Amino acid sequence: MILAINTSTLQFSISLSAMNGTLLAECIVSAPHRNFGSLSTTFDFLLESSRKNLADIRAVAVAMGPGSFTGLRVGLSMAKGICHGLHLPLIGISTLEALANQIPYSDLPITPIVDSRKGEVFVARFTWDRPSGSMRRVMEDRCVKLEALPQICSEPTVLIGNDLEKQAPLLRKVITDNIFYAPEDKWHVRASAIGQLGLKHYRRGKEDSLESLSPKYFRSPDIRPNPYPLLERNEGNEIKS
Repeated sequence: MILAINTSTLQFSISLSAMNGTLLAECIVSAPHRNFGSLSTTFDFLLESSRKNLADIRAVAVAMGPGSFTGLRVGLSMAKGICHGLHLPLIGISTLEALANQIPYSDLPITPIVDSRKGEVFVARFTWDRPSGSMRRVMEDRCVKLEALPQICSEPTVLIGNDLEKQAPLLRKVITDNIFYAPEDKWHVRASAIGQLGLKHYRRGKEDSLESLSPKYFRSPDIRPNPYPLLERNEGNEIKS
């Protein structure tokens, strides 16, 4: 079976899928304030409740971003640890590609988005290839201002994101035409979607390096100057600013 991990968004998830693609088990957990501390216990619960063990895992797929800086590091660290300890192949998957693949089929292009804060979103574009029955990427993952979305979505498209309640009102302000929203139950990145894409890579013999695989952030971290002056000690051990 393949283990899949998604910690790229505040609703993280872990799943187990059989090598034929059948979903065996999936846990979905809300992580307010970017707290992923329960990831390990969730993994233990997943194995126990599905009556599986570590020896049953043949590969690990993990969301590589874009998404939460903290979440991506936590998820990748866990995936690398499991792969290193069990000598398993590691497969990194785009968060946006997994999100788009949660739509079974569409005659229209699919535009997945993930919130980047600061009035920006991570976005990509995909279309379904009718002859092969598979999804084809037509735009690479990127980070753009909300105001740039009307140009990206200049033709009719299906829009899917990671938080319908918060994103839809903002999107409706900047995009007034050509938009069809994916069903509400699809508006979260699921580990099972990561796992399905991971299986496709596994069958083709594609895997990533444990040493070099790193999260795809697509923008610099939000690091701000310390608003408080540094405290220094003088020779008399008195603290001064």
